[in-house]
Amino acid sequence: MTSRASGLVQRKVVSSHGAEGGKEHREDDNYKEEEEDHDSKETRLTLLEEVLLLGLKDREGYTSFWNDCISSGLRGCILIELALRGRVELEKAGMRRRSLLNRKILCRNNNPTGDVLLDEALRHVKETEPPETVQSWIEYLSGETWNPLKLRYQLRNVRERLAKNLVEKGVCSTEKQNFLLFDMTTHPLTDSGVKQKLIKKVQDAVLSRWTNDAHRMDRRLLSLIYLAHASDVLENAFAPLSDDDYEIAMKRVRELLDLDFENESMKEGTNELVWAVIAAFSK
Repeated sequence: MTSRASGLVQRKVVSSHGAEGGKEHREDDNYKEEEEDHDSKETRLTLLEEVLLLGLKDREGYTSFWNDCISSGLRGCILIELALRGRVELEKAGMRRRSLLNRKILCRNNNPTGDVLLDEALRHVKETEPPETVQSWIEYLSGETWNPLKLRYQLRNVRERLAKNLVEKGVCSTEKQNFLLFDMTTHPLTDSGVKQKLIKKVQDAVLSRWTNDAHRMDRRLLSLIYLAHASDVLENAFAPLSDDDYEIAMKRVRELLDLDFENESMKEGTNELVWAVIAAFSK
């Protein structure tokens, strides 16, 4: 898995012509409340779809060929999405207070989520004995393991399947592009409003709505910021900012990255598995 410990990616130069809850038993209720808070007409995206949308080039309809982080980042999104929906949890820390990365993921509720990718991953977690750690599951789901017996856990064509979801939701379209030696299916943006709302939501979280306390932030939005950084697409949300706002935004993201995740996971009302996934990408 690609390490992100070296810090934030530096800002790219964009030319004027090239702008491209409570305790564990309340998790299911929290997710339902989140859904009800959204406008019924608003397109609801999963964490995976949001991260991919931030990474997709608007006109070209594909992610950067140089981005080697988004694959594992999307697998982290799957684990957090399942945690926020109350389907999986982290095993208890025990008397010796084992670290987040040494604790295993347990299936808490095997009811289908209605999302094919999430349900596929949930089935793997449920059927695996003994349970595995967050780090292991990110590697297994990505296919980045030397153990041939674990290759069956790999989720294939994740980006393409997510892009098709965005097409079904009317956010993107499907086209074929020729790249000299091969043809590639691309998914250019068709509903710019959805992506602009997403970008503004991320920007506001570290600017106008900054709380200076990770636990006062919406857990889904906090997870999005961490996973977008781990996937090397957070820069895309900040590129349109003025220099001053950009500097402030990056400083506050750095504050989030510098938190002690073990301590954060012990605070009341937190979701330990979310912090375990964040810690896995920051080690």
